[in-house]
Formats: sequence, C-alpha cells, structure tokens
Amino acid sequence: MSPHAPPLRGSLPPEGADSAWGGPAPDRVSPHALPLIHADEHLLVFDKPAGLLAVPGRGPENQDCLSARAQTQYPDALIVHRLDMATSGLIVMARGIDAQRRLSLAFEKRRVHKRYIAAVAGELHNPQPDNGWNSIDLPLIVDWLARPRSKVDHDIGKPSLTRWRLAPEPAPVPGSTRLELEPVTGRSHQLRVHLMAIGFPIVGDPLYASVAQQAMAPRLLLHAQAIEIPHPATDQPMRFEAPCPF
Repeated sequence: MSPHAPPLRGSLPPEGADSAWGGPAPDRVSPHALPLIHADEHLLVFDKPAGLLAVPGRGPENQDCLSARAQTQYPDALIVHRLDMATSGLIVMARGIDAQRRLSLAFEKRRVHKRYIAAVAGELHNPQPDNGWNSIDLPLIVDWLARPRSKVDHDIGKPSLTRWRLAPEPAPVPGSTRLELEPVTGRSHQLRVHLMAIGFPIVGDPLYASVAQQAMAPRLLLHAQAIEIPHPATDQPMRFEAPCPF
C-alpha cells in the first residue's frame, strides 16, 4: 500500500467454530460488524462477509447492507462497485463525490485489477499455458426470463473475459478444485456463469450449481481476495488483500 495512506484495521466479527463440512464455519453477519481493511480521507476498503448485501435491496428486510453500515461511521462514503450478496471479500468505497468520480473512471478504464479465490465442483486440471493463466471468453447477457441469473449468449451477449489458474492451496472440500480468478471484464455474475459454462460451477452456488453441488458447502465458495487500484487523490497504485475464509 502507498505510504501516503497507512492502513487502519477494523474489528472483524468473531471467528466461528469449524463446521461439519470440514472448513471454517460460514460467515456470521453481526448487525454491528464492519470489517475495515483501510481508511483515509479519500478511500475506504472493507472485507464484506458472505450473506451481507453490498447496497440496499427492495423491501424493509433488505435495508441492512455494507454501504449503510459504512455510512453510519463515514457519512461521506459512496459506493463504487459491488459484490454479490453470497460473495465475500474486498469492496472499495469512495469518500466524497470527487473520489467516487475518480475511482469510477479507474474501473471504467480497467485500471483496477481484482483477484478472486473460488472452489469449483469437480477436478479441474490446468492445461498449463505459457503464462500460467487459462481464459474463458464467452459473451454474457442478463437472463431476463430467469432473473437474477445471467447466461451465455453468442448472438447478443456482451464480450466477457475471465482468466483462471489452479491455486496452490488445497481444495477446501472433497471433490472440488481451488482456483485463482481474474475478471478482465465485469459482467453480472461473470465468474459464476463462466465457470458453470465450462462444466465446473462454484461450490455452494444457489443459482448455477446443482442441488448436490450446493450441498457441498454452506455458502458460495467465492471470495474477492485482492484488489489493486489507483488512489483517488495521489493516483499511486495501492494493493489490498483479505484472507480467504475457506
């Protein structure tokens, strides 16, 4: 991280006991939890627990979310990007409209680089390309007849590119493979749909995995583990990481 903006570590929710599936217990979302990775005058970075909305949803029961919690402590906090409710990991928020504009532009110009960790159902073997990364290049579109799902559509889908490789750590559950993922584009459910499309859905995925594959874990095994962004005030690259909880 840039020396101009030292990190501030917030309080993390209590760790749960190991669950019956053999890994860490699923995230327990406390009403007061706000896992803070970094804060300065322009930028906030949080480690969102799985099961917590990034922004408010429809209805009074869906108003608790990371952005609302952040704004109780940082009233100028503004959303820049999102994670699915079922996904855990890093979310960046801007402090003030100018910082939001600069960060949004960085996302638009693909100056933001993200890495995810996932466990997919099945044994996926790496073809070992020269650069170490494999690619999934399949156009995606929202499936309007089955929202909130997305789908591959070769006729009218938007170009979508995901890079993947085998992760060095062991798989978290039997019958799965741990992957590192880098979304080059940022379509809705991109990682989840791309992996399902090649026959290896993410373990625990309630939308794209089979019933048996969902039952392999108590949550979606997808975590936004690292993000590199230009600081909105200094334009210096900053990298943040959040340990994978599975």
